[in-house]
Amino acid sequence: MEPDVSIETGSMIRVAVLPVGGSIPHSRLRSYVAMLGQHTKIDLCSISSFYLEHQKSPFTHQPWETGSIRFKFMLGGSPPSPWEDFQSCRKILAVIGLCHCPSSTDLDLVGDQFAAACKGYSSALAKRCFAFCPSDSQLEDGDNKRENIILFPPSDQKTQEFHMVTMMQDLAASLLMEFEKWVLRAESSGTILKTPLDSQSSLGAEEFIKAKKRRLARAQKTIGDYCLLAGSPVDANAHYSTAIELARLTGDVFWHAGALEGSICALLLDRMDYKDPVLEEEVKYRYYTAIQLYRRSYLQDNAQRVSTVSFELEATLKLARYLCRRELAKEVVDLLMGAADGAKSLIDANDRLILYVEIARLFGTLGYQRKAAFFSRQVAQLYLQQDNSCAAISAMQVLTMTSNAYRVQSRRKSQKISPVSQELGASHSDGGKVHPQLVSLFESQWSSIQMVVLREILMSSVRAGDPLAAWSAAARLLRSFYPLITPAGQSGLASSLANSAERLPSGTRCADPALPFIRLHSFPLHPSQTDIIKRNSQKEWWTGSVPSGPFIYTPFSKGSSTDSVKQELTWIVGEPVHVLVELANPCSFDLIVESIYLSAHSNNFDAFPVSVNLPSNTSKVISLSGIPTKVGAVSIPGCIVHCFGVITEHLFRDVDNLLLGASQGLVLLDPFRCCGSTKPRNVSFPNISVVPHLPLLVSRMVGGNGSTILYEGEIRDIWISLTNAGTVPIEQAHLALSGKNQDSVSSIAHDVLSSALPLKPGGEVTIPVTLKAWQLHLSDTDLDATKSPSANTRRVSKEGSSPLLVVYYSGPLTNSDELNCNGNTVPPGRRLVVPLNVSVLQGLRFIRARLLSMEFPARIGGALPKRINSEKDITEEGNSLVRIDPYRGSWGLRLLELELSNPTDVVFEVNVSVQLESHPSEYGMSIFNNADIDFGYRKTRIDRDYSARVLIPLENFKLPVLDVSFFSKDTQVNNVLGNAVAERNAKAELNASINNLISKIKVRWHSGRNSSGELNIKDATQAALQASVMDILLPDPLTFGFRLAEIGTPSENIGSSEESSSAENSTPEFIGKAKDSISAHEMTRMEVIIQNNTKEKIRMNLTVSCRDVAGENCFEGNNATVLWAGIVTDINLEAPPLQEITHSFALYFLVPGEYTLLTAAVINDPTDVLRARAKSDSSNEPIFCRGSPFHVHVSGTA
Repeated sequence: MEPDVSIETGSMIRVAVLPVGGSIPHSRLRSYVAMLGQHTKIDLCSISSFYLEHQKSPFTHQPWETGSIRFKFMLGGSPPSPWEDFQSCRKILAVIGLCHCPSSTDLDLVGDQFAAACKGYSSALAKRCFAFCPSDSQLEDGDNKRENIILFPPSDQKTQEFHMVTMMQDLAASLLMEFEKWVLRAESSGTILKTPLDSQSSLGAEEFIKAKKRRLARAQKTIGDYCLLAGSPVDANAHYSTAIELARLTGDVFWHAGALEGSICALLLDRMDYKDPVLEEEVKYRYYTAIQLYRRSYLQDNAQRVSTVSFELEATLKLARYLCRRELAKEVVDLLMGAADGAKSLIDANDRLILYVEIARLFGTLGYQRKAAFFSRQVAQLYLQQDNSCAAISAMQVLTMTSNAYRVQSRRKSQKISPVSQELGASHSDGGKVHPQLVSLFESQWSSIQMVVLREILMSSVRAGDPLAAWSAAARLLRSFYPLITPAGQSGLASSLANSAERLPSGTRCADPALPFIRLHSFPLHPSQTDIIKRNSQKEWWTGSVPSGPFIYTPFSKGSSTDSVKQELTWIVGEPVHVLVELANPCSFDLIVESIYLSAHSNNFDAFPVSVNLPSNTSKVISLSGIPTKVGAVSIPGCIVHCFGVITEHLFRDVDNLLLGASQGLVLLDPFRCCGSTKPRNVSFPNISVVPHLPLLVSRMVGGNGSTILYEGEIRDIWISLTNAGTVPIEQAHLALSGKNQDSVSSIAHDVLSSALPLKPGGEVTIPVTLKAWQLHLSDTDLDATKSPSANTRRVSKEGSSPLLVVYYSGPLTNSDELNCNGNTVPPGRRLVVPLNVSVLQGLRFIRARLLSMEFPARIGGALPKRINSEKDITEEGNSLVRIDPYRGSWGLRLLELELSNPTDVVFEVNVSVQLESHPSEYGMSIFNNADIDFGYRKTRIDRDYSARVLIPLENFKLPVLDVSFFSKDTQVNNVLGNAVAERNAKAELNASINNLISKIKVRWHSGRNSSGELNIKDATQAALQASVMDILLPDPLTFGFRLAEIGTPSENIGSSEESSSAENSTPEFIGKAKDSISAHEMTRMEVIIQNNTKEKIRMNLTVSCRDVAGENCFEGNNATVLWAGIVTDINLEAPPLQEITHSFALYFLVPGEYTLLTAAVINDPTDVLRARAKSDSSNEPIFCRGSPFHVHVSGTA
């Protein structure tokens, strides 16, 4: 059999192309052959100038205008065929020699060599030797050389091609004339034509007579063959018709089939430009007839042991190639499968090889890849049966072509279409379905045959001596089908990889990865030290970028179902970056990865290699690093791995597809899960861009980076050192707070950072931050593990509850031209997050707070009281808010009691201070001219595991004036919005008053040498003051006081009342002490002072009473012990607004002892303000005001 046969093969003239002379360089030989191959078809009209008609041509219907002569060049020639008489197209009818003159200086020797080579082709009718690139001397002697040597002078390619066209036209004309001579000679004298069928036995008399009758039919058939070769299909058809009739009459079945096959070729050549169903049906009918005749001739002559089945199979292949298109797929498949069955009858293995090659090619052209691959494997098997390296190379090449159909192709060729697929014209399978790329390597129903194909490729590569192909096949087999391979087989493949690598040069790369499996574990964003913030031209570009927690980034924990929106990742030139990848070794042997690093297809990234050892059936997460070198986009599709002596590239997307197939049950096994790794996460691949150099701040806690341990309420200063570790100065910086417990940061030295700008590379600035430890809550604390189990358990703050100091900073507003080339004018800024690591311990605790009320009777003295008008007056008294002055009196003194507990291991000293505000000097009220004044108590020591109580007087928190504005808000709201809104507004005012009161009380503590802080008493005291805040803040409408009248006061003034015109006498607060004694049996003149604390005039009915130690009234009854002069009951007085009045009287004590003076007044026509202060709801209810008791000590004898 012959390869590449078709119906048109019968019209092609075979030309042997032989290199002669010296050795021709391969590139030159390829160019000469390519130039020659352009002339496989020569039009008859182009050879008329070379054609000479010596006598009348037998080709009476020669189509000179449309016909052509076809050539089939046989490089290296071919051996003569025993069937040349049966099919003239099998003869070598011309010989062309190719000579490279620089390699062959002696053209005579070349001519002799060419003549010797032509002797092996006795059927050749024309001979030419083309000598290329002759020297000048060879050109000069060219005319004296042999006529068959044709010189091609050195010239350009176009001139060489034109010369070649001329020579081929001359060759075609010579062959045409030789064909005419042969036909004329055959018609006149006849010729003897034999085939191997005729030479098997001696001819008897009957067979000889039959042979004479058959000779004429065979001669007509042969003349028809030459007519086809001469390009005259009409003449050929006429001779074929005659031969068919004569062969039928003589029973020459084999030649009958040959003549019928020739007539089909003549019919198609005559109707070259026509395609119609009638012609197609005629061709099919004739070919099926010819196939049947070939089969009959084989059965008849089978006893002669000469097989003609190859002609039957060739006819079948010719018909299949003619019909090969998708519409006639079924018929073509039947023909090809019938031809495949006929391969069993072929004796020669080469014939079977050619048959399988042709069947595979036709199946590929038809679109049946797997059938084509199956027969290609049959071809490879036939090659592997031959024990030589060339056959092994051929087998390897054929199997490599079929790997695409079996989905085990090399990655290097996966993007290309294999030769089978090129003829295929599409990537469809048998059923026309497109195979998903996801399962291209892992189709479960094909696993066994895929493994067989890869083993065959591996075996043929080893025999062919191609270590790289062997390494690639072993890598694909191990990586794709490790679950189906035994541990011993896995170790054997590892040995094959190692052996193949030993035969390869160092640094060899292969497109097919082996082990390990590599997937992207995480592509983290920048940590808090190097976080990048997009920057605009606005001054406060950092607005809206404050982090919400202690961690600035999350490594793509939220996977997206689609990749339509990719995350953005920014890297900086010169700053190292890290990528986490996971490696898996699911095989039974230990894997040594000599080096692995990130694969960057862009030229702006330098990766750092690392080595890894992976035990069997294990996985490991490693960090790969690198440094961006230039501005632009970075593409990192996978990793470069040096393992088993060869460098390969592992793509992340291949493993992602593998894992997706495993989740859908399409893949044999998940390599990571079988190694004990967790379920794969959906990690999206970000868009990475590189920006120019940016400044880089590095933080450091002065004194160490450990946590600062503080007790609740403790105030401490910490210092943070910031250093510019980058190569660009910092020109803009901003400090902000984030995270939990931001209120614990009392102050930040913003001005220190601002004054240090611009901060040059290597510059350092230290910023002080004042912290106040926050109050611990049960939900935000843990037990202190540092204390022994026997000790009392104490609570500490949880990790992550500390505030964060966020530093936004940036370099120059305009950067280098490298950034401007990318279209960005503003380089990005950065964010540094510094955790203020504070560990808060449980400190001094509040147990409870309650409000106490008590009264102290004042003592009446003879000296005039001294009024408080300045801070100096208060400080001279010293701790006047703590000690009770018996000569000052008290208006229902109220005390706030705070109970404190110390559950810690240290001793606390507590200091309580009260802050008084300065009041305006309106209405002549006394004021403090300086700033607010703090009054402090003596320090209270609280030992560990002990409690203490602290009393705080609330008298000085009273407002100076009972103003109507305090109650008017409620009245207005009540009138407009109703009672419900009024109640809500009253509660809001009440809470505001309580908070204001609490804010003036400071409870500070000190422990040890450096620990100090302040307790938050808001929550502890708010409930205690909730019910009595009105009584604490609002003064009484009237306040009363007693004093001894001045000496020399006229007696007529006793019982009179007068107003004090001086605003200084309006205060009821006295600090002077009376040192004069009161004696019995003497008339003692006294004054009662009434202070109006409102802005309205008050009319009252005043009564003065005196009681003894038993509480009995001393003014009334038969046993009265005190006499009086003046008016002491039902005294009608009128007090101007915010002023005081006095009323004089005299007392005569009959019995020495202890007495108490009391005052009471009934206010006439009280206003709404007075009723609101007295909490009276009825307009008819009287309003009483009672003064504090004053103590009188009377000395003497009864």
